Amino acid sequence: MARLGSENMGRPVGWAGPVPMNALWVENVRQHDHDRYLAALLAPAEARDGLMALLGFNLEVAKVRELISEPLIGQIRLQWWRDAIDEIYAGKPPRRHDVVLALAQAIQRHGLTRTHLDALIDGREFDLADVPPADCAELERYAEATSSRLLFAALEVLDGMSPAAFEAARHVGIAWALTGLLRAIPFHAAAKRVYLPANLAASVDLHTGELFELRPTPQLFAVVGEILDLARRHLVSARAERTGIARAALPALLPARLADGYLKRIGRAGGNVFAPLVQAPDGLAVPKLAIALWFGRF
Repeated sequence: MARLGSENMGRPVGWAGPVPMNALWVENVRQHDHDRYLAALLAPAEARDGLMALLGFNLEVAKVRELISEPLIGQIRLQWWRDAIDEIYAGKPPRRHDVVLALAQAIQRHGLTRTHLDALIDGREFDLADVPPADCAELERYAEATSSRLLFAALEVLDGMSPAAFEAARHVGIAWALTGLLRAIPFHAAAKRVYLPANLAASVDLHTGELFELRPTPQLFAVVGEILDLARRHLVSARAERTGIARAALPALLPARLADGYLKRIGRAGGNVFAPLVQAPDGLAVPKLAIALWFGRF
């Protein structure tokens, strides 16, 4: 079990039973974060509840932007989650919210490091601004905060933390987030939001007006290609750490295997993220994940 530091010695109370896999919030995870949901199901039984709680918490803070009409309301929702985390680590009874209760149980059972959870919330502040990242470095920082941090906490649930696993999780998290952002371009464009680095867009004369009209253009394909290559480099860097990673850590890193497939589809589509090939889910996700786990790969 991960060791509790001085920042998270509080012990939550009020939730002792296992997470019901038919709970509404778990069903939401299954629907909206399906690939990571499947990877969590392949974890050892004693870790599944903790992993599912992390996915549920991540989904709650990730969807804030989709539920609000102005940034102030989003700030209030994110602050609600900060306060809930404060109370858990202070040893107070957790709020009567199913995901909060499940997260409190995971924190208690696995000694989760608070900074990872705080970073997941803080990273979502970027979503409220509706301003594209200035460059790839800023995009990577956003990806690390909103994706890699989730994997760091997952490694603690799995008792798989090591320097190599930590570094691999950082790269896998960034690659997974970049892959998801590429596939979500049509969704974000329809909502008049852009996560493409501003400097890349300017370098190829990509105008947001064309993007918001949901028009695939050579300029868009060029920017997508740059981010595609960046995601692939992160996967290569993650796998360079393979020899120092314990088998226990694998369920946290398995989404890398699916990221490969999604990135290949984007490449085959020539960067056209509007193509049905790119938008379709991976119907072979379960066997891919199971085979990767069996052979100790990610």
